[in-house]
Amino acid sequence: MSLQHWLQTPPGRYALAWEQSQIDRVVTDIFGYHALQLGNPALQGLAHNRMPHRWLALDGAESAQPDLPGVRPACLLPEHYGGEPVYAEPGLVDAVGVAAENAQLPPEPQPADAHAIHTEHLQCDFTALPFPAQSLDLVVLPHTLEWVDDPHACLREVDRVLVPGGQIVISGFNTWSLWGMRQLVGRVGGGWYLPQHGEFLAPRRVRDWLRLLSFEVTQGRFGCYRPALCSPLWLHRWRFMDQAGDRWWPVFGAVYFLAAIKRVAAMRLVGKVEMRTQRRAVALRPIAQRQTKTKI
Repeated sequence: MSLQHWLQTPPGRYALAWEQSQIDRVVTDIFGYHALQLGNPALQGLAHNRMPHRWLALDGAESAQPDLPGVRPACLLPEHYGGEPVYAEPGLVDAVGVAAENAQLPPEPQPADAHAIHTEHLQCDFTALPFPAQSLDLVVLPHTLEWVDDPHACLREVDRVLVPGGQIVISGFNTWSLWGMRQLVGRVGGGWYLPQHGEFLAPRRVRDWLRLLSFEVTQGRFGCYRPALCSPLWLHRWRFMDQAGDRWWPVFGAVYFLAAIKRVAAMRLVGKVEMRTQRRAVALRPIAQRQTKTKI
């Protein structure tokens, strides 16, 4: 089950809307000339960014890989809907015959405006980007580190192409969450809830990698606290969990978001250093005075 296929399910649309809102909030205020998004074209990470040159890179080997035969996530199994697998749409009738409300799930993300700058598409290896060193101002990685063969090598390549002061935006699934526990159960008993491809990375591990590469993490947030449900109606009924989880157990969100800045230690040129000799302090010395005798 690929990520693009899973994002069409009710929980996938729910997670995609939250990630889109977080990324849009950050990339709007990032300025520069060149921006790049690695993978996941369903999420328009550069839609609200105003840089004149923007690229969407796709990994041909990963995108051409077919889904595993005979394996379907729990959200697509017929028993969850009482019939053939279907996807969540506004006005959908669930298995109990109740029409789901139009506001049950967040709307699908839309481009910023009709006059947005065009984004170029390219196909490349994420561990060998076709960009010169220190040439990009922004790189967005939506679930990218979870699907590449060597996530640490991908981060090193991003560090190479980013200019000093450039920013990186990362999103992924949190293993310490209700969705992560549901995925572990699916590995044992079948019926995947999240996509089975790739390796989910803990946010703390990603932070350690960023610090190792001299990145300064400026923002971090968790989201999507609703239980691991498949029905769009029940996901809507548990919407109060988003506000409660953000307040009481923020580290157990199903999806995490990180933003970091590349820091480079630099030298400061002070010019020619002059060697000065220490001058002795000047002090007054007493002078003998001639005494004159007065005549009487």
